[in-house]
Amino acid sequence: MREVIEELMQWWEAGETIGVGTVVATFQSAPRPAGASMLVGPTGEAVGSVSGGCVEGAVYELSQSVVESGEPVLQRYGVSDDDAFAVGLTCGGILDVFVEKVSQETFPELGQVAADLEAGRPVALATVIEHPDPEWLGRRLVVRPEAVSGSLGSERATAAVTDDALGLLASGHNATLTYGPDGERRGEGMRVFVWAFAPAPRMLVFGAIDFAAAVARVGDFLGYHVTVCDARPVFATNTRFPHADEVVVSWPHKYLKAEVEAGRIDRRTVICVLTHDPKFDVPVLEVALRLPEVAYIGAMGSRRTHEDRLKRLLDAGLTDDEVARLSSPIGLDLGARTPEETAVSIAAEIIAGRWGGTGDRLSATDGRIHEHTAALDGL
Repeated sequence: MREVIEELMQWWEAGETIGVGTVVATFQSAPRPAGASMLVGPTGEAVGSVSGGCVEGAVYELSQSVVESGEPVLQRYGVSDDDAFAVGLTCGGILDVFVEKVSQETFPELGQVAADLEAGRPVALATVIEHPDPEWLGRRLVVRPEAVSGSLGSERATAAVTDDALGLLASGHNATLTYGPDGERRGEGMRVFVWAFAPAPRMLVFGAIDFAAAVARVGDFLGYHVTVCDARPVFATNTRFPHADEVVVSWPHKYLKAEVEAGRIDRRTVICVLTHDPKFDVPVLEVALRLPEVAYIGAMGSRRTHEDRLKRLLDAGLTDDEVARLSSPIGLDLGARTPEETAVSIAAEIIAGRWGGTGDRLSATDGRIHEHTAALDGL
């Protein structure tokens, strides 16, 4: 929804009715992730995508039908690879798409949800997409860390979904959850899709060098909130890092400690140490490698620099297990030479770590292309 919220709000605020199709589950090599949305506007405009073009036509027609009837529909698209062209999903994957009618009457909370997104406040939206009782379809909860609005139809179901939505909000993942008809944890019959609109994950780049500018640019492109930090004010300037959300003049280890104490570092945070100067990188790595949970810690430098850095870190009291969390030399082996190419190799390693990728050429591998874990997309 995030990528189409501007157009959605324009129509919603004007009192129009919109058909909204959302990917709520994916199987095999589906082209779009859970949470991707497509809108059908009041005069037939199509905005967004649920499949990169494969089944948009079918979803478009279904959205028009749902707007007319007012009854939400959960539809599955895709079959085996051999028959994929017949249904339009040429990649051979499978999508579950939930299509609903959205207006000020059906979704009065949308204005405040949009305000939360614009302000960067965490908010989760839980919608019943399947239930034995058709009256439950489309019921929703708006879940914030401090409050919950709406009801799914019973206290038990509302409490169960609220707890799970808060967990997804903390991790920043969308998911389709399965319960019994009344919210029973071990049951089946009710499925709920949760959009978890968490603030953007953070990328901390330590070292205001030319490579850092390229890494900040790629991090911004990938949707990270990018911070560049260096103790040298002559290098740490907004002019040199136009793609960073903030540029901080501070000793890296002091800044990282302060961010940890303020609760602004979480399991989605990625840390790139690019100084390759022991007086900067060893102290900040001491802090980073002792953190219980971050997504990625990488450090730039030659193999000789890496060996010297490891010795210094072990001498500082870090354990072998803590040091083993460090990706150094940083990045995947792409043969990168320029700062931009190096930034791509670093981004590739971060992405591979997030989804469990190998970094191998797809043409040299077999099996599914998207081998990410079920926990990340709710399947």
